[in-house]
Amino acid sequence: MPDAPVPESTAEESGRMTQPQIIKALTGMLLAMMTALLSSTIVSTALPTIITELRGSQDQYTWVVTATLLASTASTPIWGKLADLFSKKLLVQIAIGIFTAGSVAAGLAQSVGTLIAWRALQGLGLGGLQSLVMIVVAAMISPRERGKYTGPIAAVMSVATVAGPLLGGFIVDTSWLGWRWCFFTGVPLAVVALIVVQRTLDLPVIKREVRVDYLGAALIAGGVCALLIWVTLGGKQFAWASGTSWALAGFGAALLALAVVVEARVPEPIIPLRLFRDRTTVLATVASIAVGIAMFGGAVFLGQYFQIARGYSPTAAGLLTLPMVIGSMLSSAGSGALITRFGRWKGYLVGGGALTVVGFGLLGTITESTSMVLLGCYLFLLGSGMGMMMQNLVLAVQNTVAPSDLGAASSTVTFFRSLGGTVGVSVLGAVLATEVSDRIARGLAAIGVQVPAGGDSAGVGLGSLNQLPPALADIVRGAYGNGTATIFVVAAVLGAVSLIAVLGIKEIPLQTESGLERQRSREQAAV
Repeated sequence: MPDAPVPESTAEESGRMTQPQIIKALTGMLLAMMTALLSSTIVSTALPTIITELRGSQDQYTWVVTATLLASTASTPIWGKLADLFSKKLLVQIAIGIFTAGSVAAGLAQSVGTLIAWRALQGLGLGGLQSLVMIVVAAMISPRERGKYTGPIAAVMSVATVAGPLLGGFIVDTSWLGWRWCFFTGVPLAVVALIVVQRTLDLPVIKREVRVDYLGAALIAGGVCALLIWVTLGGKQFAWASGTSWALAGFGAALLALAVVVEARVPEPIIPLRLFRDRTTVLATVASIAVGIAMFGGAVFLGQYFQIARGYSPTAAGLLTLPMVIGSMLSSAGSGALITRFGRWKGYLVGGGALTVVGFGLLGTITESTSMVLLGCYLFLLGSGMGMMMQNLVLAVQNTVAPSDLGAASSTVTFFRSLGGTVGVSVLGAVLATEVSDRIARGLAAIGVQVPAGGDSAGVGLGSLNQLPPALADIVRGAYGNGTATIFVVAAVLGAVSLIAVLGIKEIPLQTESGLERQRSREQAAV
């Protein structure tokens, strides 16, 4: 009689997931990540239409974007800590559910105010998915083997980044769909992801006494939100030296100072302060902040450069960023495969940091007439550098921390990268606004049009670009072209800070056990 087939053991029984189990589980996680990223980027090209139809203001336009960013950034460390305490599978499902509910509600919104509220709910779910995907991957796969799986992750992130704005433009331009489908489109994908995660994600539930630091979570979320509101709206809706500015900055700093006191005393802190005793975690955090400022800030204004300085449509502007996306995807997958094969990782971090500095430095030389072929090469170099750094910074931290801190450490790096990105958009935006205003004033003076002292030369700018005579339109385009180059120079300096931090990280041999196996080994040793 032939032997009966042996049933496939679960991860909870063996402490190790087989490759088929990993691939099945990763499919569900990537579907969830694709849904979240696609739904986040799809709105960018639809926002002008949405604000017009709902009769919103420019301030509300800003808040539709800011609400999601605030909620996702502030909630990231909280999701990460919860992943160390509760079922990761349940948390992923909750995050998908929250994101889906926010998407449906946003699609049904009848005013900009309610849309902003539901976008914040979307951001809460997005923060969970952003951190939980990397945490689950770390639990399933050992650091040594993780590189071979970074290709699909990078591909999903790259495709969603490019496809989102293109799909958003198509939906808005299709009369029988309308902008509400920008929010509804992701719902079927989210439902499929929820089903796949339920059937394939087989992770053990931690069985120990749980004490959730509710006060610390509230203080961290409140402090981060206050500071992000201050940085995002400062210089736009209130002056930097105004009472509102000082109040927001002081309130945010006070809440975070109280959070540090609380985190030092509670048994299960949201962000364990002991993580920052580790040199790798500290330097990776510094590098993440710098690269977040450079990457997010630079990417936001790259689209503006293509549309304003070069005159391309939103769809074409999205396609012109493909060299950067392709470079990121190839370098992320390639460096991951080589790390898995040879077990060395620091060289790729250093190489990625160097390429990032070079890429931003070359972009700092562009004007409104730079060759598009040359510009594409610069973007490919920048994308290649970013691809080597983003995943591997998290890998370096995950390789050094205890398995019980895996979620908190992973989300901390992601949190500071997102925080840096938010600050970068605001700071680099302020630099660009000043540069553009000064350059327009000088351009107008050169043709005999004097701008009064304290006058708003930017009034002859973006808002009236299509109505300007050719000579003035050329001045505006030139101002945006050269002004964008200036912010890329700033981004290159920040990239250099990230490179210096990476150089200081000590290379530690990669663990050959997954987070699940390390956790099981510790539990058995404690018995």
